[in-house]
Amino acid sequence: MGDLFLVRHGETEWSRSGRHTGSTDVPLTEHGREEARRLIPLVRSHRIGAAFVSPLQRARETAELIGLEGARVDADLREWDYGGYEGVTTVEIRRTRPDWFLFTDGVAPGPPDHPGETPEQVGERADRMLAKVDAALASTEGCVVLVAHGHFLRVLTARRLGLPPSAGALFQLATGTLCRLGTEHDRPVIAAWNVRPPA
Repeated sequence: MGDLFLVRHGETEWSRSGRHTGSTDVPLTEHGREEARRLIPLVRSHRIGAAFVSPLQRARETAELIGLEGARVDADLREWDYGGYEGVTTVEIRRTRPDWFLFTDGVAPGPPDHPGETPEQVGERADRMLAKVDAALASTEGCVVLVAHGHFLRVLTARRLGLPPSAGALFQLATGTLCRLGTEHDRPVIAAWNVRPPA
């Protein structure tokens, strides 16, 4: 089977300022668009069998800019539902919760339409997505590409490696980067991480 490629969307105003951006549908900055365009050679150097993208515009635009116009939109790729921490920075949260850590503590409850997710709930979503990835890898030649969001892709990576969702904390992931998850001796491994071509 082919490899799984992960693309984090390009920069947005909120990612630049460190605001937790779950459901808020902010666009890419011009720098974010350039980050996406720089990934084109990396993506085109591989045979792509299938591609999936988050429904949020920052991910969809990134997918389009790197030439994945036919990517299937999948709601399971949306970012962590930050609930009451939507739009809030870690620095601001720690003013009242000094030891707060997203990957173990989750988020404060939010409004009914965005109540927030626990790390375990994000992990369940990642597992569903990985089942779809495996089905695509089994039915097509080439790799599978996912274009999505930083915290979600970190949890998905942990789950791919057989780790708990909280282990997503181990995988720092910058905007506009490409990662490759492969296998060695039939076991999942990180083959490349946080790859960004030269400017």
